[in-house]
Amino acid sequence: MSVPRTELLLRQLDIAWALFEYHLKDLDDAVCLWEPAPHCWTVRQDERGRWVADWQVPEPDPVPAVTIAWVTWHIGYWWTTVLGHCFGDGAPDREEITWPGGAAATAAWLGGLKDRWREELTRLGDADLDSTERTATLPWGEMTLADVAGWVTVELTKNVAEVGLLRNLHGARNPA
Repeated sequence: MSVPRTELLLRQLDIAWALFEYHLKDLDDAVCLWEPAPHCWTVRQDERGRWVADWQVPEPDPVPAVTIAWVTWHIGYWWTTVLGHCFGDGAPDREEITWPGGAAATAAWLGGLKDRWREELTRLGDADLDSTERTATLPWGEMTLADVAGWVTVELTKNVAEVGLLRNLHGARNPA
């Protein structure tokens, strides 16, 4: 079942993802972990070898700069959370959502999340999009599924822009 609003959401997602693929091209582990400033959030291996993200509640002021690894973890965190709440049985705690540990594994992880999200969107009709039933347990407040789907693409686009900027800064500071 395809409806015009779902088709629009899918086209917008595809545009944001195409930009992400451009920035993922040639991304390597060193660039992912490059810290652009001394006050920086990244991902770090814990005692079990898992790559966990720096995080603080409430956020410090000023908010730290971030690494590409942290931004990509953040994408995986919110997408896992949204998918779990809207199309599953809930999501793992933030601390259990870890960075895969490298650029290639991260691209595959996020690609899988995007594919699952896209597949779920293709099944939605207008009544689904207008409903808050699937979104009721999200930690960000009550929104319709259409609002959540729009937010996912906006958030992805913002995070993709951050990845692109960090790549550009790294390239400018470390010319080949």
